[in-house]
Amino acid sequence: MVGLAKRLEEVIRVGDPYPLFIDRNSQALKVLQRIRDEAHRFGITFHRNLRSKAAIQSALREISGVGEKTEQRLLLRYGSVARIADAPLEELSALVGADLAMKIHDYLNE
Repeated sequence: MVGLAKRLEEVIRVGDPYPLFIDRNSQALKVLQRIRDEAHRFGITFHRNLRSKAAIQSALREISGVGEKTEQRLLLRYGSVARIADAPLEELSALVGADLAMKIHDYLNE
């Protein structure tokens, strides 16, 4: 296992206290740089996807009977969970049905 320090492009090996310096024009160094850059790209992409999925979920999904399509329909109509909570029960009933509207209203206004 090795690491490639970014600033000086020195190779750090496990168990070796002294870094290894490879010629800056070396093909071996270029390969190590590409491997390092790809590993960083992969990690950053994974983390971004994880954060975006977490940000998309709302409190609506915790309500029994509310699925992805119902959540999307409500958010498209009202724009936010806070506005859904403030919506009149009659409007919610017209959009998702009386029983589910009552569940949503009760859950969001606890």
